[in-house]
Amino acid sequence: MCYRIALNFEDGITRFVDCKPGEKVLDAAFRNKINLPMDCSDGVCGTCKCRAESGAYDMGDDYIDDALTEDEAAEGLVLTCQMVPSSDCVLSVPTTSLACKTGQQVFAATVTRIEPHQDAAVVLELAVDDEAQAPAFLPGQYVNIAVPGSGDHRSYSFSSAPGERSLGFLIKKIPGGLMGNWLARAKPGDRLDLTGPMGSFYLRDGKGPLLFLAGGTGLAPFLSMLEVLARAGSRRQIHLVYGVTRDQDLVLVDELAAYAGRLPNFTFATVVADPASGHPRKGWVTQHMPEDMLAAGGVDVYLCGPPPMVDAVRHYLDGQGVQPASFHYEKFTPNAPLKAIA
Repeated sequence: MCYRIALNFEDGITRFVDCKPGEKVLDAAFRNKINLPMDCSDGVCGTCKCRAESGAYDMGDDYIDDALTEDEAAEGLVLTCQMVPSSDCVLSVPTTSLACKTGQQVFAATVTRIEPHQDAAVVLELAVDDEAQAPAFLPGQYVNIAVPGSGDHRSYSFSSAPGERSLGFLIKKIPGGLMGNWLARAKPGDRLDLTGPMGSFYLRDGKGPLLFLAGGTGLAPFLSMLEVLARAGSRRQIHLVYGVTRDQDLVLVDELAAYAGRLPNFTFATVVADPASGHPRKGWVTQHMPEDMLAAGGVDVYLCGPPPMVDAVRHYLDGQGVQPASFHYEKFTPNAPLKAIA
Protein backbone atom coordinates (compact mmCIF):
# COMPACT_ATOMS: atom_id res chain seq x y z
CA MET A 1 0.00 0.00 0.00
CA CYS A 2 1.24 3.48 -0.90
CA TYR A 3 0.13 6.87 0.37
CA ARG A 4 -0.59 9.64 -2.12
CA ILE A 5 1.16 12.90 -1.30
CA ALA A 6 -0.01 16.12 -2.94
CA LEU A 7 2.75 18.72 -3.31
CA ASN A 8 1.31 22.21 -3.77
CA PHE A 9 3.88 24.67 -5.08
CA GLU A 10 3.86 28.46 -4.79
CA ASP A 11 3.10 28.91 -8.49
CA GLY A 12 -0.20 27.05 -8.11
CA ILE A 13 0.97 23.77 -9.64
CA THR A 14 0.20 20.52 -7.81
CA ARG A 15 2.12 17.27 -8.30
CA PHE A 16 1.32 13.93 -6.70
CA VAL A 17 3.81 11.28 -5.57
CA ASP A 18 3.23 7.84 -4.11
CA CYS A 19 5.04 7.28 -0.83
CA LYS A 20 5.80 3.70 0.19
CA PRO A 21 5.17 2.55 3.79
CA GLY A 22 8.06 3.72 5.97
CA GLU A 23 9.41 5.97 3.20
CA LYS A 24 10.22 9.62 3.84
CA VAL A 25 8.49 12.22 1.70
CA LEU A 26 11.77 13.71 0.48
CA ASP A 27 12.91 10.30 -0.76
CA ALA A 28 9.57 9.64 -2.45
CA ALA A 29 9.75 12.99 -4.23
CA PHE A 30 13.30 12.35 -5.45
CA ARG A 31 12.24 8.90 -6.64
CA ASN A 32 9.61 10.69 -8.75
CA LYS A 33 12.22 13.15 -10.06
CA ILE A 34 10.91 16.08 -8.02
CA ASN A 35 13.76 17.89 -6.28
CA LEU A 36 12.22 19.29 -3.12
CA PRO A 37 14.44 21.86 -1.34
CA MET A 38 17.11 20.26 0.85
CA ASP A 39 20.72 20.64 1.95
CA CYS A 40 21.48 18.03 4.58
CA SER A 41 18.62 15.46 4.46
CA ASP A 42 19.46 14.70 8.12
CA GLY A 43 17.04 16.96 10.01
CA VAL A 44 19.71 19.53 10.76
CA CYS A 45 19.38 22.46 8.34
CA GLY A 46 15.61 22.99 8.04
CA THR A 47 15.88 23.69 4.29
CA CYS A 48 13.22 21.09 3.46
CA LYS A 49 10.60 22.65 5.73
CA CYS A 50 7.03 22.54 4.34
CA ARG A 51 3.54 22.88 5.79
CA ALA A 52 1.32 19.82 6.19
CA GLU A 53 -2.20 20.92 5.24
CA SER A 54 -3.75 17.53 5.96
CA GLY A 55 -2.93 13.91 6.68
CA ALA A 56 -1.28 11.78 9.36
CA TYR A 57 2.46 11.31 9.64
CA ASP A 58 5.35 10.62 12.00
CA MET A 59 8.32 12.96 12.34
CA GLY A 60 10.40 10.74 14.61
CA ASP A 61 12.98 12.42 16.84
CA ASP A 62 16.07 12.46 14.64
CA TYR A 63 16.01 16.19 13.93
CA ILE A 64 17.27 19.14 15.96
CA ASP A 65 15.24 22.04 17.35
CA ASP A 66 17.09 24.55 15.17
CA ALA A 67 15.67 22.78 12.12
CA LEU A 68 12.10 22.56 13.45
CA THR A 69 10.96 24.02 16.77
CA GLU A 70 8.12 22.62 18.87
CA ASP A 71 6.00 25.67 18.02
CA GLU A 72 6.56 25.15 14.29
CA ALA A 73 5.66 21.47 14.55
CA ALA A 74 2.48 22.39 16.47
CA GLU A 75 1.54 24.73 13.60
CA GLY A 76 1.84 21.91 11.07
CA LEU A 77 5.32 22.56 9.73
CA VAL A 78 7.31 19.46 8.82
CA LEU A 79 10.71 18.43 7.56
CA THR A 80 10.20 16.33 4.44
CA CYS A 81 13.54 14.61 5.07
CA GLN A 82 12.06 13.16 8.30
CA MET A 83 8.32 12.98 7.56
CA VAL A 84 6.96 9.43 7.19
CA PRO A 85 3.26 9.47 6.16
CA SER A 86 0.68 7.09 7.59
CA SER A 87 -2.12 8.37 5.32
CA ASP A 88 -2.59 10.47 2.19
CA CYS A 89 -1.23 13.97 2.83
CA VAL A 90 -1.26 17.45 1.33
CA LEU A 91 1.90 19.56 1.64
CA SER A 92 2.39 23.23 0.85
CA VAL A 93 5.88 23.68 -0.62
CA PRO A 94 7.32 27.20 -0.16
CA THR A 95 8.90 27.45 -3.60
CA THR A 96 7.98 27.11 -7.25
CA SER A 97 7.62 23.92 -9.24
CA LEU A 98 10.34 25.19 -11.59
CA ALA A 99 12.79 25.48 -8.69
CA CYS A 100 12.06 21.82 -7.90
CA LYS A 101 12.73 20.84 -11.53
CA THR A 102 9.21 19.68 -12.17
CA GLY A 103 6.30 21.17 -14.06
CA GLN A 104 2.73 20.83 -15.08
CA GLN A 105 1.19 17.55 -16.12
CA VAL A 106 -0.27 17.43 -19.61
CA PHE A 107 -2.78 14.78 -20.63
CA ALA A 108 -5.33 14.20 -23.38
CA ALA A 109 -9.02 13.37 -23.08
CA THR A 110 -11.94 12.68 -25.39
CA VAL A 111 -15.27 14.50 -25.37
CA THR A 112 -18.08 12.14 -24.29
CA ARG A 113 -20.94 14.56 -23.57
CA ILE A 114 -21.85 18.20 -24.22
CA GLU A 115 -25.10 19.28 -22.55
CA PRO A 116 -26.21 22.92 -22.88
CA HIS A 117 -28.35 24.46 -20.14
CA GLN A 118 -30.26 27.14 -22.07
CA ASP A 119 -28.02 30.19 -22.52
CA ALA A 120 -26.46 29.87 -19.06
CA ALA A 121 -23.92 27.06 -19.06
CA VAL A 122 -22.65 23.88 -20.67
CA VAL A 123 -21.84 20.60 -18.94
CA LEU A 124 -18.74 19.13 -20.57
CA GLU A 125 -17.70 15.55 -19.87
CA LEU A 126 -14.41 14.06 -20.99
CA ALA A 127 -12.82 10.64 -20.68
CA VAL A 128 -9.12 9.89 -20.39
CA ASP A 129 -7.89 6.98 -22.50
CA ASP A 130 -7.65 4.50 -19.64
CA GLU A 131 -8.24 4.45 -15.91
CA ALA A 132 -4.50 4.36 -15.20
CA GLN A 133 -4.24 7.85 -16.76
CA ALA A 134 -6.99 9.34 -14.61
CA PRO A 135 -5.57 12.60 -13.23
CA ALA A 136 -5.02 13.05 -9.52
CA PHE A 137 -6.24 16.36 -8.12
CA LEU A 138 -7.68 17.84 -4.95
CA PRO A 139 -11.44 18.50 -4.94
CA GLY A 140 -11.84 22.15 -5.87
CA GLN A 141 -8.80 22.45 -8.14
CA TYR A 142 -8.82 23.35 -11.83
CA VAL A 143 -7.08 22.60 -15.13
CA ASN A 144 -6.28 24.58 -18.24
CA ILE A 145 -8.05 23.23 -21.32
CA ALA A 146 -6.48 24.08 -24.67
CA VAL A 147 -9.09 25.34 -27.16
CA PRO A 148 -8.38 23.44 -30.39
CA GLY A 149 -7.02 25.55 -33.23
CA SER A 150 -6.67 28.69 -31.13
CA GLY A 151 -3.27 28.39 -29.47
CA ASP A 152 -4.98 29.54 -26.28
CA HIS A 153 -6.59 27.90 -23.26
CA ARG A 154 -9.31 28.43 -20.68
CA SER A 155 -9.30 27.43 -17.00
CA TYR A 156 -12.10 25.34 -15.49
CA SER A 157 -12.63 23.68 -12.12
CA PHE A 158 -13.37 19.97 -12.00
CA SER A 159 -16.98 19.20 -11.10
CA SER A 160 -16.15 15.49 -10.84
CA ALA A 161 -14.32 13.57 -8.14
CA PRO A 162 -10.56 12.93 -8.29
CA GLY A 163 -9.16 9.72 -9.73
CA GLU A 164 -11.99 9.08 -12.17
CA ARG A 165 -11.60 8.27 -15.84
CA SER A 166 -14.60 10.53 -16.53
CA LEU A 167 -13.94 14.25 -15.99
CA GLY A 168 -16.72 16.80 -15.56
CA PHE A 169 -16.80 20.59 -16.01
CA LEU A 170 -19.48 23.28 -15.77
CA ILE A 171 -18.71 26.03 -18.28
CA LYS A 172 -20.40 29.43 -18.40
CA LYS A 173 -21.79 30.38 -21.80
CA ILE A 174 -20.30 33.65 -23.01
CA PRO A 175 -21.61 35.02 -26.32
CA GLY A 176 -18.72 35.01 -28.77
CA GLY A 177 -16.42 33.39 -26.21
CA LEU A 178 -13.46 31.30 -27.38
CA MET A 179 -14.46 28.07 -25.66
CA GLY A 180 -18.15 28.70 -26.27
CA ASN A 181 -17.59 28.99 -30.01
CA TRP A 182 -15.68 25.72 -30.04
CA LEU A 183 -18.27 23.91 -27.92
CA ALA A 184 -21.02 25.01 -30.31
CA ARG A 185 -19.49 22.85 -33.04
CA ALA A 186 -17.79 20.19 -30.91
CA LYS A 187 -19.02 16.60 -30.81
CA PRO A 188 -18.32 13.39 -28.89
CA GLY A 189 -15.02 11.90 -29.98
CA ASP A 190 -13.21 15.25 -30.27
CA ARG A 191 -9.91 15.42 -28.41
CA LEU A 192 -8.70 18.01 -25.93
CA ASP A 193 -5.38 18.63 -24.19
CA LEU A 194 -5.46 19.49 -20.51
CA THR A 195 -2.76 20.89 -18.21
CA GLY A 196 -2.90 20.64 -14.44
CA PRO A 197 -4.06 20.29 -11.77
CA MET A 198 -3.58 23.72 -10.27
CA GLY A 199 -4.93 25.99 -7.57
CA SER A 200 -4.94 26.49 -3.81
CA PHE A 201 -8.74 26.32 -3.56
CA TYR A 202 -9.47 22.78 -2.43
CA LEU A 203 -11.25 20.95 0.38
CA ARG A 204 -9.21 20.58 3.56
CA ASP A 205 -9.57 17.94 6.23
CA GLY A 206 -11.62 18.84 9.26
CA LYS A 207 -14.54 17.96 11.50
CA GLY A 208 -16.33 21.30 11.90
CA PRO A 209 -19.28 22.61 9.90
CA LEU A 210 -18.81 23.65 6.27
CA LEU A 211 -20.39 26.67 4.59
CA PHE A 212 -20.13 26.58 0.79
CA LEU A 213 -20.92 29.78 -1.16
CA ALA A 214 -21.22 29.38 -4.94
CA GLY A 215 -21.83 32.04 -7.57
CA GLY A 216 -23.01 30.89 -11.01
CA THR A 217 -20.70 28.28 -12.51
CA GLY A 218 -18.63 28.62 -9.34
CA LEU A 219 -20.83 25.70 -8.32
CA ALA A 220 -18.46 23.32 -10.16
CA PRO A 221 -15.76 22.84 -7.49
CA PHE A 222 -18.41 22.27 -4.82
CA LEU A 223 -19.87 19.39 -6.82
CA SER A 224 -16.42 17.78 -6.70
CA MET A 225 -16.16 18.42 -2.96
CA LEU A 226 -19.65 17.06 -2.26
CA GLU A 227 -18.90 13.87 -4.17
CA VAL A 228 -15.73 13.30 -2.15
CA LEU A 229 -17.58 13.99 1.12
CA ALA A 230 -20.44 11.67 0.14
CA ARG A 231 -18.10 8.82 -0.74
CA ALA A 232 -16.31 9.27 2.58
CA GLY A 233 -19.63 9.05 4.46
CA SER A 234 -19.04 12.50 5.99
CA ARG A 235 -21.20 13.44 8.98
CA ARG A 236 -20.13 17.09 8.95
CA GLN A 237 -22.81 19.77 8.85
CA ILE A 238 -22.69 21.23 5.33
CA HIS A 239 -24.76 24.09 3.95
CA LEU A 240 -24.42 25.49 0.42
CA VAL A 241 -25.79 28.82 -0.78
CA TYR A 242 -25.98 28.92 -4.58
CA GLY A 243 -26.48 32.43 -5.96
CA VAL A 244 -27.18 33.41 -9.58
CA THR A 245 -28.31 36.47 -11.50
CA ARG A 246 -31.33 35.04 -13.37
CA ASP A 247 -33.68 32.10 -12.93
CA GLN A 248 -32.22 30.32 -15.97
CA ASP A 249 -28.74 30.49 -14.43
CA LEU A 250 -29.76 27.92 -11.81
CA VAL A 251 -28.38 24.68 -13.22
CA LEU A 252 -27.74 21.19 -11.79
CA VAL A 253 -30.05 21.82 -8.84
CA ASP A 254 -31.18 18.20 -9.20
CA GLU A 255 -27.62 17.10 -8.45
CA LEU A 256 -27.63 19.15 -5.24
CA ALA A 257 -30.91 17.49 -4.26
CA ALA A 258 -29.31 14.09 -4.87
CA TYR A 259 -26.43 14.99 -2.54
CA ALA A 260 -28.96 16.01 0.11
CA GLY A 261 -30.14 12.41 -0.04
CA ARG A 262 -26.62 10.98 0.22
CA LEU A 263 -25.23 13.33 2.89
CA PRO A 264 -27.39 13.28 6.04
CA ASN A 265 -26.28 16.73 7.23
CA PHE A 266 -26.23 18.55 3.88
CA THR A 267 -28.69 21.34 3.05
CA PHE A 268 -28.68 23.96 0.32
CA ALA A 269 -30.45 27.15 -0.70
CA THR A 270 -30.72 28.77 -4.13
CA VAL A 271 -30.83 32.55 -4.49
CA VAL A 272 -31.68 34.71 -7.53
CA ALA A 273 -30.57 38.34 -7.70
CA ASP A 274 -33.09 39.48 -10.35
CA PRO A 275 -35.81 41.42 -8.48
CA ALA A 276 -38.34 40.42 -11.15
CA SER A 277 -37.78 36.73 -10.44
CA GLY A 278 -40.50 34.65 -8.86
CA HIS A 279 -37.91 32.65 -6.94
CA PRO A 280 -38.70 32.32 -3.20
CA ARG A 281 -35.25 33.63 -2.23
CA LYS A 282 -34.14 36.81 -3.97
CA GLY A 283 -31.19 39.08 -3.43
CA TRP A 284 -27.56 38.32 -2.76
CA VAL A 285 -25.77 35.41 -1.14
CA THR A 286 -24.83 37.59 1.84
CA GLN A 287 -28.54 37.99 2.64
CA HIS A 288 -29.10 34.23 2.87
CA MET A 289 -26.11 32.91 4.81
CA PRO A 290 -27.24 31.04 7.94
CA GLU A 291 -26.57 33.39 10.86
CA ASP A 292 -26.74 30.61 13.44
CA MET A 293 -24.05 28.65 11.60
CA LEU A 294 -21.74 31.68 11.51
CA ALA A 295 -22.47 32.69 15.10
CA ALA A 296 -21.70 29.22 16.46
CA GLY A 297 -18.06 29.54 15.40
CA GLY A 298 -15.76 26.83 14.12
CA VAL A 299 -17.20 26.99 10.60
CA ASP A 300 -14.96 26.52 7.55
CA VAL A 301 -16.09 28.84 4.74
CA TYR A 302 -15.43 28.07 1.07
CA LEU A 303 -16.36 30.66 -1.55
CA CYS A 304 -16.15 30.48 -5.34
CA GLY A 305 -17.66 33.12 -7.60
CA PRO A 306 -17.05 36.30 -9.60
CA PRO A 307 -14.91 39.03 -7.97
CA PRO A 308 -17.83 41.28 -6.88
CA MET A 309 -19.42 38.37 -5.01
CA VAL A 310 -16.16 37.38 -3.35
CA ASP A 311 -15.49 40.96 -2.26
CA ALA A 312 -19.05 41.36 -0.98
CA VAL A 313 -18.82 38.22 1.18
CA ARG A 314 -15.44 39.23 2.58
CA HIS A 315 -16.74 42.71 3.49
CA TYR A 316 -19.88 41.22 5.01
CA LEU A 317 -17.95 38.84 7.27
CA ASP A 318 -15.61 41.65 8.33
CA GLY A 319 -18.53 43.99 8.99
CA GLN A 320 -20.32 41.39 11.11
CA GLY A 321 -17.16 40.58 13.03
CA VAL A 322 -17.35 36.95 11.93
CA GLN A 323 -14.07 35.05 12.05
CA PRO A 324 -14.45 31.60 10.46
CA ALA A 325 -12.19 28.78 11.57
CA SER A 326 -10.84 28.97 8.02
CA PHE A 327 -11.79 30.93 4.92
CA HIS A 328 -10.87 29.78 1.42
CA TYR A 329 -11.98 31.55 -1.72
CA GLU A 330 -11.43 31.62 -5.46
CA LYS A 331 -12.36 34.43 -7.82
CA PHE A 332 -13.09 33.71 -11.45
CA THR A 333 -13.57 36.19 -14.26
CA PRO A 334 -15.43 35.16 -17.42
CA ASN A 335 -13.13 35.38 -20.42
CA ALA A 336 -13.84 38.23 -22.80
CA PRO A 337 -15.62 37.49 -26.10
CA LEU A 338 -13.53 37.14 -29.25
CA LYS A 339 -13.04 40.36 -31.15
CA ALA A 340 -14.57 40.49 -34.58
CA ILE A 341 -12.05 40.09 -37.39
CA ALA A 342 -12.42 42.67 -40.13
